[in-house]
Amino acid sequence: MNDCSDMSSSLSRSQSCRVESGCFMVYDRNNYMGNQYFMKRGEYSDYMSMMGMRDCIKSCRMIPMQHRGQFRMKIYEKENFGGQSHEMMEDCDNVMDRYRMNECQSCNVMDGHWLMYEQPQFRGKMMYMRPGEYRNFMDMGMSGQRFMSMRRITDSC
Repeated sequence: MNDCSDMSSSLSRSQSCRVESGCFMVYDRNNYMGNQYFMKRGEYSDYMSMMGMRDCIKSCRMIPMQHRGQFRMKIYEKENFGGQSHEMMEDCDNVMDRYRMNECQSCNVMDGHWLMYEQPQFRGKMMYMRPGEYRNFMDMGMSGQRFMSMRRITDSC
C-alpha cells in the first residue's frame, strides 16, 4: 500500500505478485536500487522469468496517480546537467531521432512522473523518475545505463 525500501523483513522470497490497485515500481535490490520494473494492476504469476529478475523483489515504490497538471522534464546529454539539453512535455520514443542526442545521462523532472527506457520505442531496462534533480544516473545504481526513450506515467493504472 506504500513504499518499502526493504521487503526482506516481511517477505524472504517471492515468485509471483498481484497488484490490486494503482501502479508500482519494483526493484531487485534494497533501497530502490538495481533493475526496475513497472507494474500496474494485474497478476504476475511468473514475473521473475518474464522480466528477467535475478532474485526477487527487494523494494517497491508506489507511484502516486493524483497528478493532473502538465508533465515537464529537461533531459541532458551529459551528467551534472551538461551537454545538449531539451525540455519535454510529451512522450519521446527515440531521443536520437527527435533531438539528435546520443544519450541522456542526467535530467530534471519538474512536473509529473516518468519512465525512462534504455532503448528506443520504450524497450529495455527502465528507470522511474519522480519530480527532482538527477545529476548522475550512476548514483542510482544504473552504471553504464543510457536512456533513449521516455514516457509519462498517466492515470492508466
